[in-house]
Amino acid sequence: MPHGNNGKILRVDLTKERMTVDEPPETWYRTYLGGMAAVAYYLLKEVPARSNPLSPNNLLVMAPGVVTGAPFSGSGRNAVGGKSPLTGALGEADAGGFWGAELKHAGFDAVMFSGASERHVWLWI
Repeated sequence: MPHGNNGKILRVDLTKERMTVDEPPETWYRTYLGGMAAVAYYLLKEVPARSNPLSPNNLLVMAPGVVTGAPFSGSGRNAVGGKSPLTGALGEADAGGFWGAELKHAGFDAVMFSGASERHVWLWI
């Protein structure tokens, strides 16, 4: 993580029960950095405008900030977002803690969930 990112985003398709890894170019990271900008980018790019927020068409994007995992106080911020059932627009929350740093140290800059599972599933990274 020499420049604040690992260059990999984990995609989890719950409908097809498979995972893939995206590797955005460095220019993507220079434009969107991570965190809330990554959440907004993927929602605007991949979720149809008129789709129901509670449908499998929605995404759940979990993206730590660019400095998450750096060894200084206050660096552990994580954005989580999707299309909001309340407003039909972007819904996002920001939280602190160790989760984002652990994700970065596991080699990923974000996790995106799509689709719907017919049963309860666990994701172990």
